Amino acid sequence: MQLHASRLIRSPWLGGSAAALAVVLWALVPLLVDGAGELPPLRLSTLALLAGALGTLPMARGGRRRDTGLSRGHGLMVHAGVPLLMAGAVGACFASFSLAPPAEAALITYTWPVLFLLASRWRVLGRLPLATLGGALLAFSGAALLVAPQVLSGGFSGAWGGYGLALVAALCWALYSLACQVPGWRLGERMPHLLLVASVMTGVASLLLDGVSELPSPSALLATAALGLGPYGIAMLAWDRAMRDPQAQRVGNLAHAVPVLATLFLVLAGVTAPDWRLPVAAVLVLAGSMTASR
Repeated sequence: MQLHASRLIRSPWLGGSAAALAVVLWALVPLLVDGAGELPPLRLSTLALLAGALGTLPMARGGRRRDTGLSRGHGLMVHAGVPLLMAGAVGACFASFSLAPPAEAALITYTWPVLFLLASRWRVLGRLPLATLGGALLAFSGAALLVAPQVLSGGFSGAWGGYGLALVAALCWALYSLACQVPGWRLGERMPHLLLVASVMTGVASLLLDGVSELPSPSALLATAALGLGPYGIAMLAWDRAMRDPQAQRVGNLAHAVPVLATLFLVLAGVTAPDWRLPVAAVLVLAGSMTASR
């Protein structure tokens, strides 16, 4: 979700290929979380973020440069605020999968591109164009299609807490994407450090809330390692490279395909039963995101 442009990539295909790889890996998150289902959400977040920190070590070479461009306030935001956003995004996302059907929680979480677009357009233009508002409303109608039946039938019970956590995760990812645009912060170069700090944060919360538990099974550890090395390791590397492409803005639109692929993977794996609401909601989220970004 690195959204700033730095060095340009010469090949016209490399940026799109890297973005497509990141999108596919992000879409696998709900399925991998289901595979590590025996782990509490905070414990799973800790291990996944730690695996992501190890997976992004090749980017650590730039972190050896002195942070001469960061003031004390900016340094605090980078080294504490950004990991807190990461921990909130991953922890809330995983917790939402345990409280709500994974496909529905994933669709709500992956409205983050629309939230980011709204915030960035307001920051740059000081207003929200009608196309942006209409696209955001269309995308949220997809999430509402999933949430409304639960609310009408059960009020604020059932999966409503999972829907709320999924929205928290979306907000955290949107704020993190805004942080990626701040000049001089160089979040991509600091990725291993940021993920490690976020892992410590979720680890402390897990010890306080979950206590000490037995070691997870080998299959759960394997799913957790894949979760960290893929969506929070290779995908972050690939997305950073894609956003250095001359066509970064067009390539970035591929992120809106994540909820569609996530739903498709869950249905194909048999985790989620086919439901007419899921494909319709996925199409609405995708159409709204594309409309808002025009």
